[in-house]
Amino acid sequence: MHQTPPPAPVVARVEGLSKSYGQGAAAVTALDGVTLELRRGELTAIMGPSGSGKSTLMHIMAGLDTPTSGRLWIGDQEITGLGDTELTLIRRRQVGFVFQSFNLVPTLDVAGNIRFPFELDGRRPDAAEQAWIDTLIDSLGLRERLRHRPSELSGGQQQRVAIARALGSRPELVFADEPTGSLDSRTGREVLALLAAAAADYGQGIVMVTHDPIAASHADRVVFINDGRIVADEGRMSAAAASDFVLGIEVAR
Repeated sequence: MHQTPPPAPVVARVEGLSKSYGQGAAAVTALDGVTLELRRGELTAIMGPSGSGKSTLMHIMAGLDTPTSGRLWIGDQEITGLGDTELTLIRRRQVGFVFQSFNLVPTLDVAGNIRFPFELDGRRPDAAEQAWIDTLIDSLGLRERLRHRPSELSGGQQQRVAIARALGSRPELVFADEPTGSLDSRTGREVLALLAAAAADYGQGIVMVTHDPIAASHADRVVFINDGRIVADEGRMSAAAASDFVLGIEVAR
């Protein structure tokens, strides 16, 4: 008799999450009672119109911003209300980030930027981690750029370094904000394949905020947000289906 495998462990979750800016008549609600679980081994895309709350949700789940109300966990640890020092340690050891603005260290070369999370944690990559880093370097076409500093790289190259840095220490949870936004189509496909492999092969929970339905089509799961609320939580979708869904949300606004 076929048995359904148990669900993968939850790597992050939020319950009743709300976020407002301003007060009184000028108040703006960015998130409105969001409840969401992210699981190990899953690549999740978060889509929605501009201003729908996608990036706010990502920043709060990553411990970079605080909610107005609600609770949040990374792994089994609740991080609601933790101080900056505790949050910094959790982010350093359990969370990887890929930002639209890259956030590379300008004084470090490519190799130094990729190793930076290890330096912050006061250690060096072990053999398995170094092998994975080498795979990332070669897959992202960075082998000839290891001694170059960010100012000597194109925007697309800087994004590849940021992705290698985020994935290199194999954190349990990786957040990527428009990870293919500054890449050509071929490199974008390679990056999406790497993100999917990191989730499937290493059990990482990977979340990408994206406007790109082609990027979303590589995800195991697509979560749609509109006006600060989750309006749909779907499995794997084609690029056309993801595009049509977002268009439908925008038309209905």
